[in-house]
Order: sequence, then structure tokens, then C-alpha cells
Amino acid sequence: MTIETVQADPSAPGGPALFDTMSTMRAMRRLKPDPVPDELVDQLIQAAVWGPSGGNMQCYEYVVVTDRQVMARLAPLWKRCVDSYLATTGKYAPKDMDEAAYGRMVAAIEYQRDHFADTPALIVPCYRFPEPRLDEEGLIASAQALGPEASERMMAAQTRFQALAEGSCVYPGVQNLLLAARGLGLAANITIWHLFLEQEWKRELSIPED
Repeated sequence: MTIETVQADPSAPGGPALFDTMSTMRAMRRLKPDPVPDELVDQLIQAAVWGPSGGNMQCYEYVVVTDRQVMARLAPLWKRCVDSYLATTGKYAPKDMDEAAYGRMVAAIEYQRDHFADTPALIVPCYRFPEPRLDEEGLIASAQALGPEASERMMAAQTRFQALAEGSCVYPGVQNLLLAARGLGLAANITIWHLFLEQEWKRELSIPED
């Protein structure tokens, strides 16, 4: 996620109205290099942690990168991720998007790729799903509640279920962060393309494997 300072809506003191914000937000990729004040970053993180999480476990952490040297080391990784995307899924316009509009979006993606080292702030939401606390009695009761076929499907889809559960616990906070950024006069965009090189990003940012 990348953010930069932009002009807030002058007609709405305190920031644009919530529904106007939600209906007009878009990915902002042509970012100025101006530093984002720490107090604004703190407000973004505060808004993010207000987001709901499964079971109210709140097992998230937010890694904030503002160091220019670190950003410069991340830039080649980001270029590889973007080039991979544009060569595959991003090679064609989404259904119902005309080529001209898609061309403008790709141009913005390429601009951000080529200027990533100038990104003023990068916020990486992390989530570590805790190990489930299970006992034999509970597993038996669960199997009885679901039935044998559904229980078998559930076990087979455990990896997918956990991935979806983790996402559902962190993305509400990310949306809060995006809304807060707009309200504070900051531009932002969300991405998951770094997952193409997830281990490399984790190593560069000293994020644990899990």
C-alpha cells in the first residue's frame, strides 16, 4: 500500500462525506515523494485497527516503511512483480473495460513501477492466524453438526479456509485505512502483487515466515 499527500476536499470541512468518499475512491499510483508526517501515519494505523477481525482476535501487525534506502531495495522486487502481472493477468483489459481506460490504468501502474523508490510510505498489513484450540470432544461434536460429507469437505479445504479466514480478518482494517487516508487528504492504493515474491519481501522487511 502506498500513500501520498493530496489536496483534501475544501467543500467538506474535516474531509469528504463517507458515502462520497466510498463512491469516488480509486487507486492512486502517481505519487509525489513528499514525506507523510508520522502523526498521519499513526492515524491511519489507528483507523486500521478499529476494523473487525474474526473472533475479535486482532492478530494483526502493520509494518510501516518510510526509509528511502529500504524503499530503494524494494523497488527492484516491485518491478519484478509488476512485470509478471503485466505479462499475464494484466495483459488484457478486464471485461467491460474499454481499451483506452485500461491503457490509462496500465500507464499509471508502469509509472508507479518506475518510481517506486520515491514512494513516501509503504504500509504492509500482516496477520498471523493463531493455532486452533481443539479437543477430541469438540471435533466429534463438530463432525456431528456438519455431517460426515461436509466434515470431509471441510478437512480437504482447510488450507483454503484458513487463507480466507486470514483475509477476512485483515481486509476490513485495510479498507478503514484507505477511507482514513482519503479523509486526511492522502492518496492510497492497495495491492497484493508483492505475493508473487512473498518470501523475498519478507526477508527484506524482516517479517517472520509465518
